[in-house]
Amino acid sequence: MRKHTNMQAQSPRHATHSRRGFSMIEVLISLTISATLLTATLGALDGSFKAYKVTTEGASTNVVARIVMQRLTAMIRTGDSFGPYPVNPISTPVLESDYIEFVSFRDESTGTERVTRLEKRDGPEDSGVFELWYIVTTYIGGDYDSDDEAPLLVNLNDVKFTMDYDVGPRLKRVTVDLVIQPDDLQDVAIGSKLEAPTIRLVASASPRLED
Repeated sequence: MRKHTNMQAQSPRHATHSRRGFSMIEVLISLTISATLLTATLGALDGSFKAYKVTTEGASTNVVARIVMQRLTAMIRTGDSFGPYPVNPISTPVLESDYIEFVSFRDESTGTERVTRLEKRDGPEDSGVFELWYIVTTYIGGDYDSDDEAPLLVNLNDVKFTMDYDVGPRLKRVTVDLVIQPDDLQDVAIGSKLEAPTIRLVASASPRLED
């Protein structure tokens, strides 16, 4: 009977021992595991966001560049009196240039003529990129009247016009070569392994009208 009483007296101590809290080491381990999982999750989300931005920026730039390329080829098809001219179209009929100019409008009744020039220009200082500009010069009666210019594309790595002339010199074909750097992708690439991909578009067009 006395033995049974001693066992009952010991049971509260066992109950208190079984309900003790976490030790400091256990708390630190759990916090370390939670911080590691949270860091990995945030890193994965950041990588997904940057990959999405690279994809959307690239797609957007591609669409804009294709629209501009279609406009360029349309202007070339309807242009007249192209330049620059090769020194000798017989021996060197192919000419590469960073600009092209042509007559885009002519009205003999009013003496109005518009000369369009597409040229590569340097971008912002120390940016290392170029811009494609559209310049329209209006002449009336052979005299200068006005200029109108605007950028067509920015963030270009290169712009090249390859002109194939026949004797005359008569322009047979123009090949436009654009290498574009999608906007804002360099900022996305900072601190990650993502690289901003360039887009290259090449198209050829032959003028319908030529003197």
